[in-house]
Amino acid sequence: MAENAPAFDAKAFAAAQRAGKPILIAVHAPWCPTCKAQAPILSDLRADPKFKDLVYFVIDFDSQKDLLKRFGVRSQSTLIAFKGEKEEARSVGDTKRDSIFAMAGKAI
Repeated sequence: MAENAPAFDAKAFAAAQRAGKPILIAVHAPWCPTCKAQAPILSDLRADPKFKDLVYFVIDFDSQKDLLKRFGVRSQSTLIAFKGEKEEARSVGDTKRDSIFAMAGKAI
């Protein structure tokens, strides 16, 4: 998942929020089996036309502790969906395609 996925960028995140865009943040750790299970689902989600406007960011659980604190994240494999500036949904440890798509859909 961390490959070809944009690392979190505070300026791009703020711009997407101001523009009212749907945003999905994935908190990933390369050693995490749950994150590995989420990766193909998130790849499918990003390729789905329904989510063509979704702005996607990855936060590295091991090296970006400041962002974990900012978003109140306690564990890897956390997914956070925003619609503009409002957090719409959050899941931790979910590896079910349907529920991940439904959670991300709340940002659309």
